[in-house]
Amino acid sequence: MKFFIDTADLDEIREAESWGILAGVTTNPTLYAKTGGKLADFENHMAKICEICKDIPVSAESTAETTEEMIAEGRRLAAIAPNIVVKLPICEASLPATHVLATEGIRVNMTLIFSAPQALLAASAGARYISPFVGRFDDIGDDGIEQLGTVVTCVKNYDYGYWEQEDGPEIITASVRTPNHVTQAALIGADIATVPFAALKKCVHHPLTDKGLASFNADWEKVKNA
Repeated sequence: MKFFIDTADLDEIREAESWGILAGVTTNPTLYAKTGGKLADFENHMAKICEICKDIPVSAESTAETTEEMIAEGRRLAAIAPNIVVKLPICEASLPATHVLATEGIRVNMTLIFSAPQALLAASAGARYISPFVGRFDDIGDDGIEQLGTVVTCVKNYDYGYWEQEDGPEIITASVRTPNHVTQAALIGADIATVPFAALKKCVHHPLTDKGLASFNADWEKVKNA
């Protein structure tokens, strides 16, 4: 399974990239706002992310509301860098926009997916990436992993005529909160997990690893002082 980082913070992206595990970046207006970013600097900020991550996809989300506006903004975002992926929320306006952009060779990440029918529509319209959310289901007492499994099974049953040369469409597990979300997504067969940096760091650690490392260090100190 591929790891994307879900952030617009340049320092977090640089650190994750230095680990050698980063396969993509996803952003959204909320994540950009957390950086203190301004509207006038949005496209420049996306360009900076693409410069850090030259050979991997970077999702930049459109805030347009009509099909025509989504197409126009999608084209403008895609012109920032070759690795930009246009992020659109699933809705009636975004499906035709996705179809037009896909026929022009512009990759779309369709987000805010909460059901298998939504995911199937996104794939049929030409989305390169499909982003079902997990954590937000958990927030309302539902089972986000079970919903993810349904989406993966349904989408992988079919071919769609788009992005097959790139092994797409790929399913991005989004709204990831814990290492267990990552584990379950991998067991289900999701292609990608996009993970906030704090959750990504949790994936590195385990209490027994930390305990073992402390023990090794303590024993080595004994050797040094022997």
